[in-house]
Amino acid sequence: METAYIDKHVELVNECRNGNRKAQFELYKLYANAMYNVALRIVNDDAEAEDVLQEAFLDAFNRIADFRQETTFGLWLKQIVINRSINYLRKRKLELVSLDEVEVADEPATDYEETTLKVEAIKVAMNELPDGYRVVLTLYLFEGYDHEEIAHILKITENTSRSQYMRAKRKLNSLLEMKGVAR
Repeated sequence: METAYIDKHVELVNECRNGNRKAQFELYKLYANAMYNVALRIVNDDAEAEDVLQEAFLDAFNRIADFRQETTFGLWLKQIVINRSINYLRKRKLELVSLDEVEVADEPATDYEETTLKVEAIKVAMNELPDGYRVVLTLYLFEGYDHEEIAHILKITENTSRSQYMRAKRKLNSLLEMKGVAR
């Protein structure tokens, strides 16, 4: 059975294909906040996130004819935003250390009974993480990518993605403990 995606904005997308500027503005209004937040979580800079957002929408509207509607417009746009965000980080010369020859322990099982942490403290701590850690953590936890997909997106190995994720979790926990946020 093939998965069917129902895009409730298909009419707006079709209007955009016909060059309708009002339809473009409507799509922008519908997705701008969510896509800005995706970009901000990755680039960790307001101005760069705004740049990513604008470039992603320009890219999407210029390539709208390439959108085959195999997914929703929102998912397609989100992928453009993520790719643009990662390109911004690369411009900053983001270096992820390859750990191909290093043995990496299996990821421990998630404890779903963990104590709830304060959202603002987590946001502040996330912003203090190095770019490589924050990007892998964001793609894995917030955007739902697995390590294979992250490795492909960032052009690193799966092993590197896993180790960056584990190190990011440890660093985030350490930062939260230093701030007095109990686990």
